[in-house]
Amino acid sequence: MTSVKEFRIEEAATNEELGEGSFVFTDAYSVFDWGQMPDQIPEKGASLCAMGAFNFELLESEGVPTHYRGVVEDGEVIPLAESSRPPWEMAIDLTQVPDLPNEGREYDYDHYHDAAGENYLIPLEVVFRNRVPVGSSLRRRTNPADHSLEFESWPEEAVDLAEPIVEFTTKYEEGDRQLGREEADTIAGRADIEALESVAREVNRIVTEQAESAGLVHEDGKIECLYYQGEIRVADVVGTFDENRFSYEGTQLSKEVLRQHHKRTQPEWVQAVEAAKAEAKQEDVADWKSLCDESPESLEEGVLETARDLYCAGANAYTGQELFDAPPLSSAIGAVQRL
Repeated sequence: MTSVKEFRIEEAATNEELGEGSFVFTDAYSVFDWGQMPDQIPEKGASLCAMGAFNFELLESEGVPTHYRGVVEDGEVIPLAESSRPPWEMAIDLTQVPDLPNEGREYDYDHYHDAAGENYLIPLEVVFRNRVPVGSSLRRRTNPADHSLEFESWPEEAVDLAEPIVEFTTKYEEGDRQLGREEADTIAGRADIEALESVAREVNRIVTEQAESAGLVHEDGKIECLYYQGEIRVADVVGTFDENRFSYEGTQLSKEVLRQHHKRTQPEWVQAVEAAKAEAKQEDVADWKSLCDESPESLEEGVLETARDLYCAGANAYTGQELFDAPPLSSAIGAVQRL
């Protein structure tokens, strides 16, 4: 199981063939790479499944290959439009994910690719950025001048980029690690890094245009991809409020709302997480959580209800469908602003 969705295997993948399986989305959430947090957000799983299915069908209609097969209802795999209720389960093609041995923070990607052959999940996350919002890691790692922006330092408001930025990070290491292009190319294995970037830019374009049609701003996001016999296909889930950052009339419409809320209300835990990650890096230890001496506390019921409305109203707005019984997006955003 991942931190927020269960993984079912019906037919395992082999070196020669894709398998079949599904994601079952839960109402769990995760922030700061912690894994499952103490609470659940009602209907969050269904909202992510619906948005993910909608986007996969949109990508397929634009000629972008994916691992998506449909949503599951009463045991049948069907298109999203044929579902009678918000879906929780998504049918997908499966690829291979070999073991990635490590000694401390050194990972053996040669072993991974030797076992993977021509059918594997590329062990990278490809990040695209259209805007640099408050909370973006880009603000910590770079200066505005690095992106041809005329600011001496990052302003307190979001900054639009003239052209999208594409970056690469690790996928299966204990903590996400920013990669230079050469190292990312090596980690990608047989998959061509230029082709991977091209797919990411096309996904970004399609999601951005869909968001604009719904009155949303698509700020940044990421994709994961599989490599199968020379073809790159988009995998995992695409264009949801967990994978991507959207905003509406200047207010965040993504998991970033929960990140920022924890920073305001549980700063000791957030600081302990940051300290544990820094200590793990210094000591060349992969498991940073074992070094963290604080744990997150449960959120108030009102915060969970606000988060639920945000996910559900946002899914309705993005897809243009009344999938959930939720307030108008403007009302949900107003509640977020009052947190």
